[in-house]
Amino acid sequence: MHIQFNQRRVLVTGSTSGIGFAAARAFLAAGAHVVINGRSDASVAAALSRLGDVPQVAGFAGDLATQADCARLFEAHPSFDIVINNLGIYGPEDFFETSDDTWAHFFQTNVMSGVRLARHYAPGMVARGWGRIVFVSSESALNIPADMIHYGFTKTAQLAISRGLAKRLAGTGVTVNAVLPGPTLSDGVADMLKADVERSGSSLEQVAADFVMAHRGSSILRRAATVDEVAHMIVYASSEQASATTGAALRVDGGVVDSIA
Repeated sequence: MHIQFNQRRVLVTGSTSGIGFAAARAFLAAGAHVVINGRSDASVAAALSRLGDVPQVAGFAGDLATQADCARLFEAHPSFDIVINNLGIYGPEDFFETSDDTWAHFFQTNVMSGVRLARHYAPGMVARGWGRIVFVSSESALNIPADMIHYGFTKTAQLAISRGLAKRLAGTGVTVNAVLPGPTLSDGVADMLKADVERSGSSLEQVAADFVMAHRGSSILRRAATVDEVAHMIVYASSEQASATTGAALRVDGGVVDSIA
């Protein structure tokens, strides 16, 4: 199978590092024109520098959790063929200590950013008879973490939106899917495990595998996925080859979710 995007225009939100950056890099390698996004000019500039001298990539600095920065994006880039809603935040906090402001911040960032982008860009996709929208959710949408209920709630909400929007766009040539990563060795996870790596003398990969087994004991993969492994699923779901896949929740969780469905 050879996936080629033939100049398709792609937006990947939250793409200056981690899964988003890996997805942007993979889209570029497959011939797409890509806009990467981060909250600051500095983070976007650093990501563009890491990508090297690639003419078909541009950056947009803005917090897409806000209506104002979404409006700036729409003005700068009126049309995309593929939208990857990867922007997201996470962090443990006890339910009884989680404030209304925190709930609202997580909802605006993880959920409403994708809602606004899909609402703006999907009509153009429908008019052209082709498009792809992917919400990057999480296995936490199905396995709600007791220490991050506010986060799990937003990831479940993404599944509801992606499934409902796929049905709303039935027969248009536009597919909508969700990708559900499990434990993934992203930049943030690597930073979190840095002290354990230094203390143990083990490799980052081994420390990450130990972390997975300690905190996600149902894992069949028995290690953390790489960001590229998750990006491959995102790219496939966005391809011509995935034209019959829509309304799906595509797990890249290493078997953490104990289900045959």
